Amino acid sequence: MSTGLISSDTIVALATSPGVNGAIAVIRLSGAEAIHITNRVFKGKNLLEQPSHTIHFGTIRDGDDIIDEVLVSLFVGPNSYTKEHVVEISTHNSAYIIERVIHLLMKQGARAAKPGEFTLRAFLNGGLDLSQAEAVADLIASNSAASHQVAMQQMRGGFSNQLKKLREDLVHFASLIELELDFSEEDVEFANRDQLRSLITNIYQVIRKLIASFEQGNVLKNGVPVVIAGKPNVGKSTLLNALLNEERAIVSEIAGTTRDTIEDEINIHGITFRFIDTAGIRETADIIEAKGVERTREKMRQARLIVYLFDPTQDSVEDVQTQIAEVQHLNIPFVTIVNKSDLITAEQRLAFDVLKPLYISAKQQEGIDDLKDELLNQVNLANVNHDDVMVTNIRHVEALQHTQEALEKVLYGLDNPVTSDFLAMDIRQSLHHLGEITGTVTTDDLLENIFSKFCIGK
Repeated sequence: MSTGLISSDTIVALATSPGVNGAIAVIRLSGAEAIHITNRVFKGKNLLEQPSHTIHFGTIRDGDDIIDEVLVSLFVGPNSYTKEHVVEISTHNSAYIIERVIHLLMKQGARAAKPGEFTLRAFLNGGLDLSQAEAVADLIASNSAASHQVAMQQMRGGFSNQLKKLREDLVHFASLIELELDFSEEDVEFANRDQLRSLITNIYQVIRKLIASFEQGNVLKNGVPVVIAGKPNVGKSTLLNALLNEERAIVSEIAGTTRDTIEDEINIHGITFRFIDTAGIRETADIIEAKGVERTREKMRQARLIVYLFDPTQDSVEDVQTQIAEVQHLNIPFVTIVNKSDLITAEQRLAFDVLKPLYISAKQQEGIDDLKDELLNQVNLANVNHDDVMVTNIRHVEALQHTQEALEKVLYGLDNPVTSDFLAMDIRQSLHHLGEITGTVTTDDLLENIFSKFCIGK
């Protein structure tokens, strides 16, 4: 493990969100001098004599000047988040008070914390492994029940525990293979090759399942990108407004009103859907509208799901079938929507039934709940078991893919006349890539890249 980032400084930062309308702000310190520094500016009980996990009322003072009445929470290391002494000062949520208290603590010897430095210390001091630390950031960023559950499961070690078991089994056989190298002249085998093959095969299957889980895990974490597409004036913007239940997009009878994409999110039964309203698809001489149409096609190629709208008062069934064929070429799941169902005749409906569409009236907000149910059905996430280990981080899936490649080499070596030293090298490579996920193997650059994305105070 890298140790170049370990610092003995006592750090301080605002732990609550700045600028938020609320009654209380929390200022956090961590480090060997956290309690001493706080005690020098706190008027109340002597904090140096108080036990861990206690809260104390008093005042923060700069000399004789009382800055605020506060509550001070003590967490004596190693029984704290960072495994160091941690103090949390609850002040009134005044920007002036917060600035003065932090400045006062820095005058007493603390320094401003960097983004993610509290969680970095928790990792470096053994309180969390790297995948759990990354899950902390995911938990803070979670905006749906699904993303919250997945982040919580990972932060509590579900993913880590599974990887730990895989590594332990691999390490056992790696040590036996390494032992064979020490007795290479005697030509003995300490590692049963059949047992090793069975183990590698089992681990390979588990890793393949974890890699496959990334598609759903990424969607649960970041939301489902859904493009609302169709010809001009079929009701795309009206549908976006109906889904969001607000006037998010400009609605006009004039074709080509939407020139660029408009995005917003809604939560449907715990799953976040990111809807993208796009410019109408048609041939046009208008340069700006043409750019909007091209951007629409680009967004459709990037989408997880396409909601394609048709207007039965504009298009015949044959026209609609032609448009559907173009969408099918993208190989992306899509929902066929006939909008303006309140204007359709019984004869027209009978003709369109052959397409098996969903009928809605975005303007009248009819069929919107049916559309939401169909969206859940299309992404197949409603019945996901959130207790299952699921990969949500691109860094993790890349490390798993590298592990898989190394395991394939081990299996090849077991089925072909490959010497123990090459087998050992490939097993070590597998262990290396698994270790990158949990932080058993890491570098300062990697840690700085990961924790720089955290908010300050966490």
